[in-house]
Amino acid sequence: MFDLRGRRDLSGEILVRMADVQQHRGPDEAGYHFEPGVAFAHRRLSIIDLASGQQPLANEDGSVIVVFNGEIYNFQELVPELQALGHVFRTHSDTEVIVHAWEAWGEACVARFRGMFAFVLWDRTRESLFVARDRLGVKPLFYAILDDGTFLFGSELKALLAHPLFPRDIEPECVEDYFALGYVPEPRCIFRRAYKLPPGESFVLRRGDERCQPAPYWDVRFTGDNRLSEKDAADELVARLRESVRLRMIADVPLGAFLSGGVDSSAVVATMAHLSPEPVNTCSIGFDDPAYNESEFAAMVAKRYATNHFVETVASDDFDLIDELARLYDEPYADSSAIPTYRVCQLARKRVTVALSGDGGDESLGGYRRHRLHVMEERMRAALPLGVRQPVFGLLGKIYPKADWAPRVFRAKTTFEALARNSVEAYFHTMSLLRDNQRQALYSDAFRARLGGYSAVEVFHRHARHAGTDDPLALIQYLDLKTYLVGDINTKVDRASMAHSLEVREPLMDHKLVEWLATLPSDLKLRGVQGKYIFKKAMEPYLPHDVLYRPKMGFAVPLARWFRGPLRERVKDALLGERLADTGLFNAAYLKHLVSDHQSGVKDYSASIWALLMFEAFLRNVAGEAARPAAFGMPT
Repeated sequence: MFDLRGRRDLSGEILVRMADVQQHRGPDEAGYHFEPGVAFAHRRLSIIDLASGQQPLANEDGSVIVVFNGEIYNFQELVPELQALGHVFRTHSDTEVIVHAWEAWGEACVARFRGMFAFVLWDRTRESLFVARDRLGVKPLFYAILDDGTFLFGSELKALLAHPLFPRDIEPECVEDYFALGYVPEPRCIFRRAYKLPPGESFVLRRGDERCQPAPYWDVRFTGDNRLSEKDAADELVARLRESVRLRMIADVPLGAFLSGGVDSSAVVATMAHLSPEPVNTCSIGFDDPAYNESEFAAMVAKRYATNHFVETVASDDFDLIDELARLYDEPYADSSAIPTYRVCQLARKRVTVALSGDGGDESLGGYRRHRLHVMEERMRAALPLGVRQPVFGLLGKIYPKADWAPRVFRAKTTFEALARNSVEAYFHTMSLLRDNQRQALYSDAFRARLGGYSAVEVFHRHARHAGTDDPLALIQYLDLKTYLVGDINTKVDRASMAHSLEVREPLMDHKLVEWLATLPSDLKLRGVQGKYIFKKAMEPYLPHDVLYRPKMGFAVPLARWFRGPLRERVKDALLGERLADTGLFNAAYLKHLVSDHQSGVKDYSASIWALLMFEAFLRNVAGEAARPAAFGMPT
């Protein structure tokens, strides 16, 4: 906490409460710092310098204090540089690098850090509070300014909610964002007065000035101008991956990796095996439903590299986590793969304290099926002007039946709808959990009026203006890095891992690797129908062909079957019950339509139903009494 208006003594009782609700993030120790107008708390998960890395941590004279979540992977390189400038280190932790880097370089210190981080630093001499988040949003940071001028911050929203003066009014536009994307994108938060610091941004606060103006210190540029030969690109990719993995293997506690059997996690494990003198610890989740089970491919990689491989099979009816997930994520969050992610983190924590993951590879390397389809659609869009496409394909999209059950060649409705849009709106359409027409049908007349024409597509337009590229693949990769990777993937992994006091590190999100990949031409990433082309070529000497070139499966759960079977009554109770009805947000007739048509087998509305289930769980477990029309700024 920080007093923007003076030097009040801030409540120690409230600070302890805010820290304790995040005990799962740091069960090993608690630390506090108080001075007039400043109150810091930290929950520690001990990873590096177990004996002396406690936080809050100060410089030599105590004038600079930091609380920090994450890892600075290049801290060992920065220490001698800072020592040469006269700074004296008392610990061997990466945290201490931050305070001395601030003294040496000020706000520019973040440009020197290579890692995942969110930190808040108080400089008593400069009367400044400095707040920063890592470039790709691996670590979260929430903040708010209360009516009395108190600046609150925390790694999770629940820390802010623990303050008795934090207002719980809900932001209506974030409800629209959630039902479009399945998460609430940066910088906003489901509660109107709270914000998430966007990736690669920082800001300074000073007493007497309550303006909070985050500004970017980093962005990625997709230039595509690196004309390496295919062989040289593959060789350099392996070398850069090896460096990134090596940096992330520094730890004073047991370390391992997730191994799903997909290309990315398998590549990370193969690289770790080449760097480690000891067998790598690997963890996999299997499913008792063969349609969702990748464990045989993980076993291939584990056998090839003789890892200490641990597998647990999860029942396909593992749906008891709904309320637990709502409490973990604090905001509405609709990615159902949070369930298996929670379970694999639970398994990993039995063996290790740090796990490396393969997250981020698809975004930088063009690995999603939607990337291939978007590029194909772009070729068709380029052949006809928008003025022709809109009326022709718009009409076809309306009249052509949705046919999820049919062979793919006959599922043209979505393609027609996409072709009637420009590139950004088409990709938003592809990424939408509930499409525009579905959301319009879902909302009540009063809520549509409250939105005043706002659409979540504005999130994509805002980022697209800064993309700096018109390459079809590069544009949507940029959008993924700014939206889906941060709001969905990183949020999912951070909360699921921290729920079990497990630190997850992400070699494929190393910013130097991401920057280099952005210089490669798109045809090295997407070649015909083959996504991640150069990555797969580079890994051919290290991984089985079946792992590299099998169809992408993903980390899915059988929602459609759950909602027609064991969760049938729960769906009815949640979607047709009083809690959703009392918000005034929803069209009751459309909710009945969703439940009836899905449970009778007429259509598959599992994604919409899961989003509504998780929203109802958020209202029940987090929002509480705020879940009334007045909280959304609507008439009661």
